[in-house]
Amino acid sequence: MTPHLLAETTGPVATFEALGERMGVRRIFTVTEEIRSEAGAIPGAPVRRAACVAVMQNPWLNKGVSADLGPDTERTAPVLAKLLADRLIATLGGVDRIEAFGKAALVGTAGELEHAGALIHTPFFGNVLRELLGGTSVLCFADGRGEPGTELRVPLWHKTHATSRKHYQTLDIHLADSPHADEICVVAAAADGPRPFHRIGDRSTDPAVSTDILKGLLT
Repeated sequence: MTPHLLAETTGPVATFEALGERMGVRRIFTVTEEIRSEAGAIPGAPVRRAACVAVMQNPWLNKGVSADLGPDTERTAPVLAKLLADRLIATLGGVDRIEAFGKAALVGTAGELEHAGALIHTPFFGNVLRELLGGTSVLCFADGRGEPGTELRVPLWHKTHATSRKHYQTLDIHLADSPHADEICVVAAAADGPRPFHRIGDRSTDPAVSTDILKGLLT
């Protein structure tokens, strides 16, 4: 029996962790890093970044490209958002410490790209994750298809001011044992600060720039 059918035919569960297991979540892991220096200089407090990854069975395998993804998305995506957000909050020390966020999904080789998108590109994931992390910005993202050993680069930006250029950054993740061909990896990532030594300005201080700037550059 497939995981999404199990969720429909068995009784209630006491925790979101148990519900995730019932949905076919095989493993969850967290990647963290601290940026303690940049170009030989110390930025003050380290910038901490974290990504939480849930690896789950793909509920849509072999259903064809006309299959309705909505019902399983509505059941599954909010639970994934909750599991990942809780871990990010614990890792980075609380909602108030989180300044930037992002998301990603990688489907295994037996699945469709749309299967990855179904788990992160709807309000059932994005709205729940955003609210739990205290954000208002649209979540920036990465998605694609891969196999175990894939390197995934997840983009982040400010959780309430998406145009805060100093918060544009990425976090690299090594997916050592996932996704298997019949799985999907879903990722939520966050940071507690901006890039070290940011100094390229912001939209509030940018001059007006158009293609006119190209005139006269060639002689």
